[in-house]
Amino acid sequence: MADSSGYESVICVKPEVHVYRIPPRTSNRGYRAADWKLDEPAWTGRMRITSKGKMAYIRLEDKNSGELFAQAPVEQYPGIAVEGVADSSRYFVVRIEDGSGRHAFIGIGFADRGDSFDFNVALQDHFKWVRKEGELAREEASQSSVPKLDLGFKEGQTIKINIGNMKRKEKDGAPAAARSRPAGSGLLPPPPGVKGAGSHPTPGAEAVQPPSTDFDLGPPTVQPSGGTSGDLWGDFTAAPSSGSSQDSFGPGWVQF
Repeated sequence: MADSSGYESVICVKPEVHVYRIPPRTSNRGYRAADWKLDEPAWTGRMRITSKGKMAYIRLEDKNSGELFAQAPVEQYPGIAVEGVADSSRYFVVRIEDGSGRHAFIGIGFADRGDSFDFNVALQDHFKWVRKEGELAREEASQSSVPKLDLGFKEGQTIKINIGNMKRKEKDGAPAAARSRPAGSGLLPPPPGVKGAGSHPTPGAEAVQPPSTDFDLGPPTVQPSGGTSGDLWGDFTAAPSSGSSQDSFGPGWVQF
């Protein structure tokens, strides 16, 4: 049945083709071109193959005027509409129709073997595309029949996520950063002698005592020769004893 949908396109054109009257087939062995009168073709003209939807059409037209001589609708290939012969690759048997339901079988042949090859390939490619389109349509139909999963949230639907690390932190009672801090890693104590240094003691740190400022120098040692080479104060012991208890070096110095 012809497919009226889509547009018609030309898939092959051959400028010369011969048409032959063929005898009825008497056996199942197939047609033989040797049984035809190959030197007396019944008609010679141009062949044009068109496609429209899934159908292909073999049109035999006049070379000059383009008038249609015969037309063969092809629904599948290979099939009953186009058959090859048993003894040659340049001849075919074609089933033509007149549009009123009547049909007849004729033989066609090409003088050039390359033309017959193009004729064969053009029909094969068209129906290969038809089969592929049918497979894609069946796959789409099978996929549409399968219910799709709805993974979206419904109205008012919520989810709950449990994270183990957060629970462990809550049980410990302190953040991980605080628990990992080493003991006694606070601020350093202020240096000795700074005012207010004892107001902020550092836990775990021992009190630092300033060094003692009391010096016990003891009595000077007098050498027998009267010198004071071993005296710590040198010539200060030779100062005259006369005068007040406070010498010129200022208060706080004691006369030895």
